[in-house]
Amino acid sequence: MKKLWFVSIIVISLLTVSCGSSKRLAYNDVSTKLDTQFSIYKGTPYKYGGTTKAGFDCSGYVLTVYEGAFSMPLPRSTEAMMKEGKKVAKSKLKPGDLVFFRPTRRYKHVGIYMGNNLFMHSSTSSGVIKSNINNPYWKKKYKFAKRILKVK
Repeated sequence: MKKLWFVSIIVISLLTVSCGSSKRLAYNDVSTKLDTQFSIYKGTPYKYGGTTKAGFDCSGYVLTVYEGAFSMPLPRSTEAMMKEGKKVAKSKLKPGDLVFFRPTRRYKHVGIYMGNNLFMHSSTSSGVIKSNINNPYWKKKYKFAKRILKVK
């Protein structure tokens, strides 16, 4: 009986330790997948309506990254992406969250938060790049963020 009790405690302890670390690995995994996708497409030019390595618009890049990294389809337009997921405060952003901006009255922009105040996106002037969300330009244009991924 004592031996069974001892073995049960060991098994429960191991399960608890492995479950605790899996939460950290999940977000590390998200970051790794995002970094890989960024490496593949870095420098790809901006192309209105583009969804390939030949050129991306902002939503085309985001949906391509989500499909490649997470096998998760997203709507094609920034407007439709804005309706997905749950709103997240800027102070609570996590890798994989979609960040939305309003650079002009007519134009909406989307990118993917990578952590450390960086987001990746396809910009009209530089193509696929990383930018700081607190850069004066982006800080002023920031509207909100949405969490799409269900990661613990």
